[in-house]
Amino acid sequence: MNASPSPALDAASRPRLLSAPVVLLIQGIISAAGLVVEIVAGRMLAPYVGMSLYSWTAVIAVVLAGFSAGHWVGGVVAERPRRDSLALIAVLTGLAALTTAMTLIILRALSAPILSQAPAPGAAILTLATVVAFLPSFFAGTPSPVLAKTMVDLDPARAGKSLGAIFAAGSIGAIAGTLAAGYLFISWLGSTLTIVAVTLTYAIAALLLLVMAGNGRQGGRYWIALALALAASFLLTAYNLGLGSVCTRESRYYCIRIVDFTPEIGTPAKLMVLDHLGHGINLANDPEELVTPYVALIDRFVTRRTGGVPASSFFIGGGAYTLPRAWLAASPESRITVSEIDSEVTRLAIDDMWVPANGIEILHEDARIALARRPTRYDVIVGDAFTDIAVPPHLVTLEFFELVKTRLEEDGLYAMNVVDHVPGMPALLAIYRTLKQAFAHVEVFAEQGDFLAGGRTTFVLFASPRPSGLDRIDGADGQLFVRIAGDALDARLAEQPAPLLTDDYAPIDRLVGIGEL
Repeated sequence: MNASPSPALDAASRPRLLSAPVVLLIQGIISAAGLVVEIVAGRMLAPYVGMSLYSWTAVIAVVLAGFSAGHWVGGVVAERPRRDSLALIAVLTGLAALTTAMTLIILRALSAPILSQAPAPGAAILTLATVVAFLPSFFAGTPSPVLAKTMVDLDPARAGKSLGAIFAAGSIGAIAGTLAAGYLFISWLGSTLTIVAVTLTYAIAALLLLVMAGNGRQGGRYWIALALALAASFLLTAYNLGLGSVCTRESRYYCIRIVDFTPEIGTPAKLMVLDHLGHGINLANDPEELVTPYVALIDRFVTRRTGGVPASSFFIGGGAYTLPRAWLAASPESRITVSEIDSEVTRLAIDDMWVPANGIEILHEDARIALARRPTRYDVIVGDAFTDIAVPPHLVTLEFFELVKTRLEEDGLYAMNVVDHVPGMPALLAIYRTLKQAFAHVEVFAEQGDFLAGGRTTFVLFASPRPSGLDRIDGADGQLFVRIAGDALDARLAEQPAPLLTDDYAPIDRLVGIGEL
């Protein structure tokens, strides 16, 4: 049997803190914290699955599902007497603090088994997002209906304005949380300290709610429940702080890790990992030694075609600066420009990976913007935009390739890597088709053993005004890079139509996702 509606609250009978400004403040605080969790969840997943359309789609969907379920439960709670409903959502907000504090521990414990057992990357991403973000969002969603009803009870004659105010407070809080997470917390504090801050925020909101509920007959029970939830939250928070970050440095764009690769190479070497993928291996004492196969392929192809290190080159993305470092060492007089959007990547490459601080012109801006602003022409432009299923779509479109063409010398060469799956290769075929619209000749190379084995393969496409005349390139340790015949690719395109990628339509994430299935 439902309780009767709460009567209008007069000032004399109100518990301490029970007022419209405090209710709106709590609503704004909880909404802000919920959106911070949504933003930081994407960053937390990045070291395990990268950041892509799939990861953000999963996080947003899971958080909205959690809020929706929480709102429904909160609506049920709102039908209880006012003191009980406020006290109960105080405990539920305490559980929001507890489940938020658990996110880092759960992610570290479950990421490996989930990634190893999931049938496809999309399923793994959705599962990880669910175990990380659903419960915190669920508990954070429970207070809103109770707070809305409380606002109406405070002034029943102005119910419409009260509801409008509570919805506005929630929206303003959500906006503030989103901006704070994206522009302040993650880049200044990192994911771990951001989670700690959210946990403390929920704890404060829970205490305010319980004080606002007043001293009901069962108040002691609620205080005990909240105390237990907050005590567990603080213990987990201390544990999280002890764990430290999985990142060497967490920037606005990446979780950056510098890994000692000496045992694998047998000589002093380091690997740079951005989010969850390696982006270059540098050897301390031999900058011209290229360990990563596709980087070695680009180097061998370019130097054979141009007769040595090109006089001028532009790199889309720096990462570990492996190839620019190698070309600078081989030809100090060459003009090398790198567009690396993340200055922290550059700083770590110089500080920890033996990249010289001078000799390379570095632009910390998006490569497309950098090329559009600078009319300079280059002998070679190298695009290293593919990182697993996270691909900047604006760097694989016809409009971008046409821009690249205008920034090349008359006989210039554009090289780019593409990660796709054999035998389908939907992303490769789409990019191959699009490149052919801008360049007279497009050649595709892959490491022979990797290509024949099927599955995930890194291809390198070379686009220029003339054919190279190269069909095979010998790599280190018996590696062989072979050209995939253009006739074979054209035949595949006829059988398996691929979209022309444009600024208006570039479904590269979906194409890569198809290959993953």
